[in-house]
Amino acid sequence: MFVDRVQIEVSGGRGGHGCISFRREKYVPRGGPDGGDGGNGGSVFLHAKHGVNSLMEFANKHHIRGKNGNGGLGSGCHGANADDVHLYVPPGTVVIDAVNGFVLKDLAADGDSVIVAHGGRGGKGNTRFKSSTNRAPRQATEGGPGEQRKLILELKVIADVGLVGMPNAGKSTLLSRLSAARPEIANYPFTTRVPNLGMVQIDVDRSFVMADIPGLIEGAAKGVGLGHDFLKHIERAGILVHLVEPMPMDQTDPVSNYLAIRAELEEYNASLIERPEILVCTKSELPDSQEAANKLSEAAGKPVLSISAVTGEGLPQLVNQISAALKEKV
Repeated sequence: MFVDRVQIEVSGGRGGHGCISFRREKYVPRGGPDGGDGGNGGSVFLHAKHGVNSLMEFANKHHIRGKNGNGGLGSGCHGANADDVHLYVPPGTVVIDAVNGFVLKDLAADGDSVIVAHGGRGGKGNTRFKSSTNRAPRQATEGGPGEQRKLILELKVIADVGLVGMPNAGKSTLLSRLSAARPEIANYPFTTRVPNLGMVQIDVDRSFVMADIPGLIEGAAKGVGLGHDFLKHIERAGILVHLVEPMPMDQTDPVSNYLAIRAELEEYNASLIERPEILVCTKSELPDSQEAANKLSEAAGKPVLSISAVTGEGLPQLVNQISAALKEKV
């Protein structure tokens, strides 16, 4: 199950209490205070880790608590600090403060980490309070409470190339032809409900990650359908490959479909329009597909590559264009 947004509550562990104790040994009269300090509570960390692909771990784990520190003891023994809690999320996870709405950390790369809840400080034992005028202090402090915070974890898939287009444009089929990914493919809209990632090998030393983003519809930027859930995954893609179906099943116009998706991208995030885009007309094995590609090229003002994921026509040229675009970005 793919989970890309969860809300959790995290709490750091409480610090251990300080100890009130006095040294009592034979032949050592008035030994003085020897109460130790309490240990610090455990903090809660989030780490981005390659190989973690979903936030599924947190779907049924809504409250994560750090461990409490141990209390101080006599003979000057300090309580042990509690172990920290380490949680792992996919690279591309944005950590948001659920109450105030600000981004705490964008864990974009493997190895990025953030402390989301600090543990409480340990209390002071009575040894800390001795002085020339207070030789037998009978006071200690309690351990401090850990930090508490409600968080939203939102995953935005990281990919070099994002496949966008209307439902049934052929995105999943193309991904399955170019990579080892096996997304669900069927002859009806919205087969893809979650992003699928695939590694496309160019040659021995070069490859790129391609993401099949679920099909968009008009009004997606306003939240129609699952618009926001789909659009957020496009933000990470460096290059967009826009797939247009030449003869849509719903009899809509391919040019209008292309312009509608571009408008949705711009309304959601204007910077998406500035991304390098490769325009592709799919299903070239169908009759009149070349005529649709010519009209699309004229309307978009850019060349259109015709491909067929069924026959393999145009796929090497598409991979070469993507490779060249990735080189230009670097």
